[in-house]
Amino acid sequence: MVMNVMVRIVERFKFDASHAVIIDGTPEETHGHTFRLEVAVEGSPTKGYVMDFLKLREIVDGIIGRLDHRNLNAFFDNPTTENVAIWIAEEVKKELPEDVRLSRLVLWEGDENGVELEF
Repeated sequence: MVMNVMVRIVERFKFDASHAVIIDGTPEETHGHTFRLEVAVEGSPTKGYVMDFLKLREIVDGIIGRLDHRNLNAFFDNPTTENVAIWIAEEVKKELPEDVRLSRLVLWEGDENGVELEF
């Protein structure tokens, strides 16, 4: 039985990277974090599911794999958590099936500081 509902599925990830964020024109000391990422996508479960969890994991792992154990300053002019989260979101959107959309992404810089994007 398929109801006319939108369903979200959520996957969590981790990666390690370093960065030196530029605050008021001055770069911080380069330091590292274990980033934690939560990705929620939504769609209609017309086949009984929104999309295969393993496929979503494959997509996101491929994206964050480019950042894992790297210096984020090599990828971003100012590698704030906001800028990294927006980039990850844009990359995820490119890879999703046509009938699935990114609805939420949260990127935690360590255990206490995070950025949440909603679409």
